[in-house]
Amino acid sequence: MNIVYVLIAFFAMEGVAWATHKYVMHGFLWSLHRDHHKKDTYGFFEHNDSFFVIFAIPGILGLLFGMLNDYNFLFWIGLGITIYGFTYFFVHDLFIHQRFKIIRNIDNQYFRAIRRAHKIHHKHLGKEDGECFGMLIVPFKYFEAAKEKQ
Repeated sequence: MNIVYVLIAFFAMEGVAWATHKYVMHGFLWSLHRDHHKKDTYGFFEHNDSFFVIFAIPGILGLLFGMLNDYNFLFWIGLGITIYGFTYFFVHDLFIHQRFKIIRNIDNQYFRAIRRAHKIHHKHLGKEDGECFGMLIVPFKYFEAAKEKQ
C-alpha cells in the first residue's frame, strides 16, 4: 500500500504544479516568477527559485510527521512529493534550462515534446496569455510536433 501512496502523491503533484503555476505563479505571486520569464536578475539564482522552498515544505512535513508516527501514510505521501520535486528539478532546471550543463543529449520524442511545450510557455513574457503550465504531462500536439522532427 505504501507504494500506492507514493505514486498517487507523485502524480497528484503534476496537477498541483500545473494549478500553482497557472494561478499562483502567473497570478498573485507573479513578482517572484517574473524573472524566470524576463531575466530581470543577474547571477545564478532567480526570485523564482523561492518556489522550490515553497514546494518542498509539504514534502518535508509529510516525511517528518510520517516518521514521527511510525512511518504512516504521511511519510509515503511526503516521499511522493519529494520524488516529484527531484523529477521537476531534473527536467526543468537541468534538462530544459540547462542551469548545470550535465543533461544535454537526451533526444527522444517525449523529451522533445516537453522542451517544445516549455519553449511555447516562455514565449509569453507577461503573466497573461500563457499556456503549457504543466511539466511532465504535455499536450498531445507537442508529441506530434516532436515526432515530425525525427
